[in-house]
Amino acid sequence: MVRAEFLRTRNFDYVRAANALGVSNLTIMRRHVLPNAMVATMTLMPFILTGSITALTSLDFLGLGLPPGSPSLGELLAQGKNNLQAPWLGITAFVTLATMLTLLTFIGEAVRDAFDPRKTTL
Repeated sequence: MVRAEFLRTRNFDYVRAANALGVSNLTIMRRHVLPNAMVATMTLMPFILTGSITALTSLDFLGLGLPPGSPSLGELLAQGKNNLQAPWLGITAFVTLATMLTLLTFIGEAVRDAFDPRKTTL
């Protein structure tokens, strides 16, 4: 992802102008290209983490994830499914998982907005 953004950004006018002025390649990469390339990575990262947590929880629920006896949300969901007379197990696991994934997405979006070099401040 970062490599593709580097290749896209190197053809922008301000990078060509800095190169024409004689600025070193390392300085161009550090000051101009890297901040713009990191925006795409920061945008995608919360969704990758959310997908990974969901996949691990799903595998744990099916019994294919962490070793048996390891505490995990998937194990808690499985216990809630097996013990329907105790609904607080499933409800707690669901609320915890939903809150964690929602907050992770919101935090990722806030970090992306904070480090976006394209955003202008007045």
